[in-house]
Amino acid sequence: MNILLVGALVGLGVAPELRWLALRYAVPHEGEPPARKLEPLLVAAVSAAIGAAVASAYGTSGWAVLVWVALLGLVLGLVDASVHRLPDVLTGALALGTAVLLVLTERQSLLRCLLAAAALGLGFALLALLAPIGLGDAKLAPSLGALLAVTGWGTVLAGLMYAFLLAGLWAVALLLTRRAGRQDALAFGPFLLLGALVAVLAVQ
Repeated sequence: MNILLVGALVGLGVAPELRWLALRYAVPHEGEPPARKLEPLLVAAVSAAIGAAVASAYGTSGWAVLVWVALLGLVLGLVDASVHRLPDVLTGALALGTAVLLVLTERQSLLRCLLAAAALGLGFALLALLAPIGLGDAKLAPSLGALLAVTGWGTVLAGLMYAFLLAGLWAVALLLTRRAGRQDALAFGPFLLLGALVAVLAVQ
């Protein structure tokens, strides 16, 4: 069976559980706007697409970490898209799992991964003080930096470039279609995750 099809089927299979986990944390705090709906068909389609994309990289450097980040990253992306929040419990679990997998499977690039995680974490923490970037993004960034660094610093830079480019294009599309105004907040977490995925796949 084609590996892309296998990946897509696995993505479809885990979609209900990932959606359930996202719904558990996509709960607005008091005074916040209501959560955006996480339509089952849309979640299934996204999960299948990510499954196929991850499967296409099977056997390459950092694949085990990529699988982990893709699974929990999809949940984080759904939550952020729904309530504009990246829960600490999820970003913490992502960081812990990423660290363990790197130690077990990618020791040759471990130092670079640690440096990239620290650099992105610090960089996004500073951005959170100066720009409309949330602290949740700063807590997500180290895990993505570590994943990207498995294949080199070029991939780290590419992941950042893709994230900001995709977020910019989406923001322009929302403005042109009048689905959002200049003052509306944009969830950046999904674009950080998507940018990292694109960058990792681009070097395979």
